[in-house]
Amino acid sequence: MKTDVLLGLQWGDEGKGKVVDYLTPGYDIITRFQGGPNAGHTIEFDGKKFVLHTIPSGIFNKNTINIIGNGVIIDPYIIDTEINQLQQAGIDVFSKLFISEKAHLILPTHRLLDAVYETAKGKQKIGSTLKGIGPTYTDKASRNGLRVGDISRFDFMEKYEAAKKRHLMLAANYNKNIENIRIEGLSFSEYETLWIEKLETFRKFTKIDSAYFLNKALDSGKKVLTEGAQGTMLDIDFGSYPFITSSNTTAAGACCGLGLSPSKIGKVYGIFKAYCTRVGSGPFPTELFGSEGVFLREQGHEFGATTGRPRRCGWLDLPALKYAIMLNGVTDLMLMKVDVLNNFDSIKVAVKYRINGVETEELPFDMTTTDIEPLFVELPGWKQSLSGIHHYNDLPKTLKDYISFIENKVNVNIRMVSTGPDRLESIFRS
Repeated sequence: MKTDVLLGLQWGDEGKGKVVDYLTPGYDIITRFQGGPNAGHTIEFDGKKFVLHTIPSGIFNKNTINIIGNGVIIDPYIIDTEINQLQQAGIDVFSKLFISEKAHLILPTHRLLDAVYETAKGKQKIGSTLKGIGPTYTDKASRNGLRVGDISRFDFMEKYEAAKKRHLMLAANYNKNIENIRIEGLSFSEYETLWIEKLETFRKFTKIDSAYFLNKALDSGKKVLTEGAQGTMLDIDFGSYPFITSSNTTAAGACCGLGLSPSKIGKVYGIFKAYCTRVGSGPFPTELFGSEGVFLREQGHEFGATTGRPRRCGWLDLPALKYAIMLNGVTDLMLMKVDVLNNFDSIKVAVKYRINGVETEELPFDMTTTDIEPLFVELPGWKQSLSGIHHYNDLPKTLKDYISFIENKVNVNIRMVSTGPDRLESIFRS
């Protein structure tokens, strides 16, 4: 058996959580392979809404095992809050969620460093979620990190204090008033006390080596779906550097983040919106700055699930989408939030860029300093509600034409069309 991969093709917030939740009944195991609580995967069903930051989106299916892989970084304080929310909804988290003992921990001082680094950047801020993501991955790469498996070691607190001392010295070089920095509305000492208390949560979980566990599961015929966080355009190698996240968000990251060989990758489901959004700073060629952008944000409720910040909105960017499809080897596309465009008379799609007077479909080396002019094609809107439509053939002709236009440009079939936030508002095509 091979593991199927599901990931975002834009700047995150594509609707991955809903699709994973919908597909989960067809799988035995759902995994997360990278990122941390900077993710915010929203799932709505039966009139309820859940936002998952670290836990895989398959947690709501009672027959599915969920795994947090070694490539994920975990904040004990944040995941404890997430667990409590799920338990209140009747979800037996501890029997359904396994955690890789090689996953790295986000320490309180990682969040402190994140705050001082971002402030020090001034106008060059990248729009960090301030969850400690960058500093944690920095420690991982520099071989100074602490992992989930370290919690049960006799010298864990000694290692923790050494890391804390090192981080506080670094933070003081940037900000002499670090005692004034708040984390989750708390002083550093208050947050640290709670963080240490939440470590007890990890003693209740089954810890695994995800490489052995998943390879044995696949060899025994288990069906596995792995879920990415953020989006391809935020990948640390292939995204719009330096306005990116600190991990590999592409399908290749699933191999490193779980312990799987490339030959174990099956289908790659690419998720994208019918338009584009971005949170924080960074290049966004098709961004809308006027009333249309505001209207898109309001219609799509485009506010960050993790930060609450308003998302920047713009038209669909096909050069960026084709780039993401190429990098990930996408086999099936999932088109999200087409209902947000219901009230537009016409819809624009960027099909090329003009850079230094030359037309191209390729992204430049540095999107942050290059003057990129998107070249648009304008298509008619469908101007009607999609509520109650459950079959592809019943969709408005102009919407089906819009879908066909995208498919012809990217040479990959759109398998699913999402017409609303609820898991049942999904149309699958054969």
